[in-house]
Amino acid sequence: MNSSLIYLVQTDTTVGFSSFDDEKLSAIKQRPSSKKILHTVDSFKTLKENTRIPKNFRKKVRNSKKTTFIYPNAKSFRVVKKSSDFYDFIHKFGILYSTSANKTGESFEKEFATIGADILVEDKRGFYETQASTIIKLSKKTFKKLR
Repeated sequence: MNSSLIYLVQTDTTVGFSSFDDEKLSAIKQRPSSKKILHTVDSFKTLKENTRIPKNFRKKVRNSKKTTFIYPNAKSFRVVKKSSDFYDFIHKFGILYSTSANKTGESFEKEFATIGADILVEDKRGFYETQASTIIKLSKKTFKKLR
């Protein structure tokens, strides 16, 4: 599998684009490239290789479900649970950028999503829009829920 391609896939939270190239994802979504895109990772080991979790929040991060954390290094990560249907896909790469498959500020449209993707990864469930992940910003001592 080529990580530089844009994949349209049903993620653990909603329909999304996944790729290793964040600039391509920003271009497809028609958003400024300065706006950060979250990473999805397959395990806490991969997370640990990319950022440091503040000691006060290690238990909170480990026990969270469908939650994206923005860490003090300004990078954001969501760990995909092994029980998720999306886990088999993300495990092949370890880490990928991930964003919802819609124009910024709009709802999901299958035509837009299929045009923007290089490869469609669809299973028997098809594509469906669900609730986006919760976003929490962490600092050394405090956290703030953004969404």
